[in-house]
Amino acid sequence: MDQRKGGDRNANGGLAEATASRLRFDSDEEPEAEEEMGMEVEESPDAEGEEEVIGSDKTSADYYFDSYSHFGIHEEMLKDVVRTKSYQNVITQNGFLFKDKIVLDVGAGTGILSLFCVKAGAKHVYAIECSQMADMAKEIVKANGYSDVITVIKGKVEEIELPVPKVDVIISEWMGYFLLFENMLNTVLYARDKWLADGGVVLPDKASLHLTAIEDAEYKEDKIAFWDNVYGFDMSCIKKQAMMEPLVDTVDANQIVTNCQLLKTMDISKMTPGDASFTVPFKLVAERNDYIHALVAYFNVSFTKCHKMMGFSTGPRSKATHWKQTVLYLEDVITICQGETLMGSMTVTPNKKNPRDIDIKLKYSINGHRCQVSRTQYYKMR
Repeated sequence: MDQRKGGDRNANGGLAEATASRLRFDSDEEPEAEEEMGMEVEESPDAEGEEEVIGSDKTSADYYFDSYSHFGIHEEMLKDVVRTKSYQNVITQNGFLFKDKIVLDVGAGTGILSLFCVKAGAKHVYAIECSQMADMAKEIVKANGYSDVITVIKGKVEEIELPVPKVDVIISEWMGYFLLFENMLNTVLYARDKWLADGGVVLPDKASLHLTAIEDAEYKEDKIAFWDNVYGFDMSCIKKQAMMEPLVDTVDANQIVTNCQLLKTMDISKMTPGDASFTVPFKLVAERNDYIHALVAYFNVSFTKCHKMMGFSTGPRSKATHWKQTVLYLEDVITICQGETLMGSMTVTPNKKNPRDIDIKLKYSINGHRCQVSRTQYYKMR
């Protein structure tokens, strides 16, 4: 039943694919129950005259900001129509949120959101960007005649100072793969606590993580069982590591076997950084007789302060975005009958060594007519 193309896959949603995680928005449709979002990160260029050492201690955190200096990553995000048009529609259709307001754009990139904001009547926009793209953003702002109302500040949010004590609006496209992988959420929360005026708004203000289960025999065979016989050699020792690496890929809606369940909702206007660590239960009910080979996570993003709530989903039943979905393969092949339940819990925590990475603990069990299984698996998004 797997209709995906293997060449479109990324082994762990990390640096290898050289893409960046960004948020999308589908304002022409009501948010679906299964909306999800993910973030992608591009491979960082080596410093001039410096060679990357294979096997070194560098992590994705070391490459994070330099990765956004690549034009290709911004091209991909800008061409993600769901993402970019969603933000544009939120801003241009809700001028009351921006008219004569001071706006802070966190992780501004090319400055596209800042440009939308001044078009909507913002009094002034402060666009913070840490990568070399800040230099390009300044040129873009100047070329479009907005240097007097958009100030691009190059640096880390946690290290710079604003020319103003408070701002009325904070806008950011911070989401990553699996919502939280290599995201800027803590940076947005830092900016909120330091600069947002009383009564100010954070956009988007809600994000939710969702889960479903899929049949995926063909690709699991290609991805995991492949190591059993590699040109006649046994490389099955790699299978365990391969199972621990979530895949970022587009899932065909026809593969979905169960209902889709909300796992976690985050209120960006009120939450604390610690809220990004959580353990939540799930209960997935089979909608047909089938096999389950993997669980799939995705996220929704909502802007609830608009005239009418707007937002988008990264789910498999929604229009595809560059975030795709996150696939967690199970060690077991589960045979499930319609109406039976796969139960369990998911624990999500930032990695202690590199908080931009994610550790996932998955517990699942089923006591069905044809299958009885209880297992705990661990995953690492690096």
